[in-house]
Amino acid sequence: MKEENKKVSKLFRKRWVVPSIYLLSAALILTGVLWFQSKTNEMVKPPVDETKPSTAVNEQESVPVQQAVEQIAMPVLDPNAVEIAKPFYDFNASAEEQEAALVSYNDEYYPNKGVDIAMKNGESFDVTASLSGTVVKAEKDPLFGYVVHIQHDRGVVTVYQSLKDVQVKTGDTVKQGQVIAKAATNEFNKEAGVHVHFEIRKDGQAVNPVAYFDQPLSALETKEQQTEQQETNQNKTDEQESNPSSTVPDASIGMART
Repeated sequence: MKEENKKVSKLFRKRWVVPSIYLLSAALILTGVLWFQSKTNEMVKPPVDETKPSTAVNEQESVPVQQAVEQIAMPVLDPNAVEIAKPFYDFNASAEEQEAALVSYNDEYYPNKGVDIAMKNGESFDVTASLSGTVVKAEKDPLFGYVVHIQHDRGVVTVYQSLKDVQVKTGDTVKQGQVIAKAATNEFNKEAGVHVHFEIRKDGQAVNPVAYFDQPLSALETKEQQTEQQETNQNKTDEQESNPSSTVPDASIGMART
């Protein structure tokens, strides 16, 4: 026993023994701590539910669904109760159709740049916004009565004339189907009686509203196509001016200035 104690005592006298024991003890302690932490994490971590969709999928599902694209609507509450009293003047239409789309004022003829809508019974009716947008004009005109212009996307403006009891003002934001006024009469087109004159202008160019009812704004002609159509119309106007015997009144006089 004494002999063993002497060996141990002799061993501890060597310089490298104590540092070695210290390092070995530290390594064992560190290993124990790391092992304990790993076991603790495994106990705290919730089990994975393989039937539950991933977080990325859940985030995608939480994104609001984009609202449906608006369709261009007739500016009335009940389309079945009205009729087109005066159609749009189409340069590509027949002579008879063009004649029906001319407005007579002060013994001169003007091509109709929109459509005149009237009740079948001739009474007044509520005029509604064809599309959601911003009112950029709402004022009284001596020829056209009260007029309202509403700005929309894609360079589209809808025009409403021959109004009374206007319920909107410049700067107002309106929703599709919102009542903006009532139909009335005006000096420019007395023969139409109580009606609303309705136009759709794309980049400043009037298009036939009837051709775009129940369609999105994207259905309207592109600016390039409209420019080509405008040039074609101008060529036809020049031909009419050079041919006095034409059965169609001179379209170059245009509609009275709005």
